[in-house]
Amino acid sequence: MNSKNSSKIIRTAISFAAGAYISTAAHAGVPLNNLQGTGGIAFNPLAYTAGLPWDDDGGGDSTNAVEKTDSVLNGKVSRPQIGAWYVNLNDAGINWWAASAALTFFDRVELSAGYGFVNAHKYGDKSINTYNLGAKVRFLDENAFDTSWIPALAVGGVYKYTDSRTVDALGLDDDGFDAYVVASKLVTQTPVPVLLSAGLLLSDEVVNGVVGHNDYDVAAFGNIDILPAENVAIGLEYKQGIDAGDGIRNHDYYDAHVAWFVTKKLTLVAAFAETGDKDRFYRKGSAKKLGVGSGAVFSIQYQF
Repeated sequence: MNSKNSSKIIRTAISFAAGAYISTAAHAGVPLNNLQGTGGIAFNPLAYTAGLPWDDDGGGDSTNAVEKTDSVLNGKVSRPQIGAWYVNLNDAGINWWAASAALTFFDRVELSAGYGFVNAHKYGDKSINTYNLGAKVRFLDENAFDTSWIPALAVGGVYKYTDSRTVDALGLDDDGFDAYVVASKLVTQTPVPVLLSAGLLLSDEVVNGVVGHNDYDVAAFGNIDILPAENVAIGLEYKQGIDAGDGIRNHDYYDAHVAWFVTKKLTLVAAFAETGDKDRFYRKGSAKKLGVGSGAVFSIQYQF
């Protein structure tokens, strides 16, 4: 193998491991479909859009049918991307399942849909269903203007609905809309690649929208991931709690996660999440920093 081919393979491996964007091309891994379906990590969105391009056959043998599909769809719509999550907040007696799908159009506009099923029997709701519809537009590409330092920038929103029976009891709304702006950058000048992301969220959510919606507030969020190997990412995620008014303050969310890029299309994630003191959940009149405890998180993601 000549040095030119070796260099090309190394660059491709680094890009794949980072699961981020170089220019406007998508790579497997990140963004994942987050708990609401948006391209991101677990709680937070990233500026990158979901879905592999059709001109990438996933490493399999090319056929005339594939090549025809590539020529028609490439640049117009991405391959679909799906994700499933399981969150076990054992000390709070909550099990949370989520599934979603996302597509990107014209390599810039992401549309997503997500469904969540929450079993919260310790708090009177034996089951809660949530529904999310999201849209994101990446308006600035990473490394734009032939630079190596400009982050990708995106704006987006998520419509959220919950059928929680506590909505009426607490005087909350059953639906709401999140809006966000986010910047994401893959830093390759460090000894190992580092993915940095930060943004602002406008939301009226109560416990991530599962319990309901109230007043709007602006909060910050951020992620950092390092890529110590070509198929592994290790990172931390932070989401500031929304002050939803009427004494309702969501606790800050944290998680530490490990992602394994099993193949070019399949990603597995394990994490530990902290959502705050469960004993303050539903405390009337002084519901400060609502939390639902801590627990293990698992996810499987697939990019067709």
